[in-house]
Amino acid sequence: MIAPTRTRVADAAARLAEAGVESPRVDAELLAAHVLGVPRTRLVLAPDLDDDAAARLEALVARREAREPLQHLVSSAVLGPVSVAVGPGVFVPRPETELLLGEAVAAARGIGGPRVVDLCTGSGALALAIATARPDAEVHAVELDPGALAWARRNLEGSGVRLTAADVTDPATLATLEGIVDVVVANPPYVPEGTAVSPEVDHDPHEAVFAGPDGLAVIGPLATTAARLLREGGRVAVEHDESHATAVREVLEGAGFVDVETREDLAGRPRMAVGTRRRD
Repeated sequence: MIAPTRTRVADAAARLAEAGVESPRVDAELLAAHVLGVPRTRLVLAPDLDDDAAARLEALVARREAREPLQHLVSSAVLGPVSVAVGPGVFVPRPETELLLGEAVAAARGIGGPRVVDLCTGSGALALAIATARPDAEVHAVELDPGALAWARRNLEGSGVRLTAADVTDPATLATLEGIVDVVVANPPYVPEGTAVSPEVDHDPHEAVFAGPDGLAVIGPLATTAARLLREGGRVAVEHDESHATAVREVLEGAGFVDVETREDLAGRPRMAVGTRRRD
């Protein structure tokens, strides 16, 4: 039996709210739009769900009630100007990472054909967003995990971004770019082991989220890699846990960066450190 889409969405939103989903109405609308094959902004003009569509929506809502990530259910995630494919085996891009995108674009402003490196690229979303914002840039992306690499290859195909399978803590990684990169960005794993996380995060690969007892196991050597790659005066931006503001500033300063500062997200939480490669 055909039921009004608005009724289905309202019912789904109520269920998701009861399940503790952070944005139940938005998620319900996005799931309905996905089933109907229309943008969320056009949902009000979409036809009502027939029995088949209603059954598919019901199945998706049940999975979201169980706190499976919305992005897995719709098979995509948005970061700035781009949408990338995501699913099991790769970290789902978060809105907070748009801070890194904004910093990369700002740092490359005024540089013709900037050379940018995205360390721990995961799905490739950040690298693709940078390349989209600056089509003249030479963008490199680095990822080690085979599962994430498969998603990155899919998302970066035909984009011009140069994807390298490598360990960001290895001194040999991107050796041919040493001292000639303008901007390095990174969203590495940074959550301390044992930290309680939301049910959605449990669907991300463990190694893409957690980084040792203090959460800094990757950021330390990554800072050394960034310093090695950057030219004098080049800029680095690293996303971190809100409890790490002081520690990450100290890590960057120890790696040879000056003018190190912490950036806050829209909620006022310290979530990113930036710095300039010291001029020797």
